[in-house]
Amino acid sequence: MTVHEFAHGWVAYKLGDYTAKSMGRLTLNPLAHIDPFGTILLPILIFIASGGRFIFGAAKPVPINYLALKNPRKDMIWIGLSGPVANILLAIAVRIIWSVFPASSALVDTFSMFIFINIILGVFNLIPIPPLDGSRVLMGLLPEDIALSYAKIEPYGFFIIMLLFMLGFFQAFVWPLVALILNILGV
Repeated sequence: MTVHEFAHGWVAYKLGDYTAKSMGRLTLNPLAHIDPFGTILLPILIFIASGGRFIFGAAKPVPINYLALKNPRKDMIWIGLSGPVANILLAIAVRIIWSVFPASSALVDTFSMFIFINIILGVFNLIPIPPLDGSRVLMGLLPEDIALSYAKIEPYGFFIIMLLFMLGFFQAFVWPLVALILNILGV
């Protein structure tokens, strides 16, 4: 999650928004990205409630001041894509390291889990439901009036995501894409 949030802040910084930098959030220090509820309490509660079958959490989002961006609508797309792309690139980098330096079985398990988690984070965050990154991309592509209306569902986003999970959306769409990418990476 640290690399994901850093990527958002770094791209926003490059596009003219210095908010994350001025707030000390343009860092790879994981402590700067911990949200007490989303990073600690929520994963514990979901893990317990699901009987250990599911875990979900979130980092503290990097603050973005869209008014500081040079081209807010276009830049929103790049900022939204930056986190998922960072996760996928990190997974690819670890896979390359793994292939160059053969590892012990314990290290292979660690590499596999690291790659798996980053691919899930990357794919999951591309879902166009606010507050996920895919919604930022979609809002940057939609006509402004529709994007503003779409943004109003953000307070209900977590509930929409949970409903989609219960209805099998993730089994039907997210997991097959994750499996495809893992297969391509040979994991």
